[in-house]
Amino acid sequence: MQTHQHYINSAYLGREVVLDSYFAGTSPHILLLVNDGQELSGLLPALPDTLMVAGIHAGAERKAEYGTAGVPDYMGQGQKAGDYTHFIITELLPFLQQQYPGITFTKRAFAGFSLGGLSALDITWHHPALFQLAGVFSGALWWRSKPLGAEYHDDRDRIMHQLIRAGSYHPGQQFFFECGTADETADRNNNGVIDSIDDTRDLIRELLQKGYRPDKDIFSLEIPGGRHDVATWKKAMELFLQLPFFY
Repeated sequence: MQTHQHYINSAYLGREVVLDSYFAGTSPHILLLVNDGQELSGLLPALPDTLMVAGIHAGAERKAEYGTAGVPDYMGQGQKAGDYTHFIITELLPFLQQQYPGITFTKRAFAGFSLGGLSALDITWHHPALFQLAGVFSGALWWRSKPLGAEYHDDRDRIMHQLIRAGSYHPGQQFFFECGTADETADRNNNGVIDSIDDTRDLIRELLQKGYRPDKDIFSLEIPGGRHDVATWKKAMELFLQLPFFY
């Protein structure tokens, strides 16, 4: 597997972004972007010849850059998510095309871990012409507009759920979700199911309401004993990369 490290001076983010590219074949035609790309070393399995993976290293302002574009959470986190989206679309994608002029990507996917998974889902959802698959590993789908308390309600205050509810069905778009049963211990509604699994299942239901089909458009994985860590995400990545999308 070939590995190259690149550096992008981003005007939108006001910083240098480190980018690692991984590919095995001579002419991959599928691109997978991954947030928190600094975690990819030792996490990726053998890649199909069809695929190039581009791991985007998170910066010092990760909690500002990752999130839902234009909709910060109740603590003000994610205030630069719109800038990060612009970076991806107008700086990173053209940079990759410039670095690899002989490669034409016919399909693109975007994945991430935890808050990076939320970011990847938000960007994919809002840009279906660019990204046809979102991979969400232990996604921070709790992202909410109000703090927990008497005024908080799942149905109206989880931001990504509301964005999907307000959006439209995008033909050809697919989604992969992974959670571990030991991802966390929080259970805000005391139903015996941890929040990360509840939030993921509820978001899948929103997608189903839009017309996406289970096991054709939506793929979900709950790993018994899986944790919020790289070891669990490595297992999930192996299964993620076996999806027909990558072949």
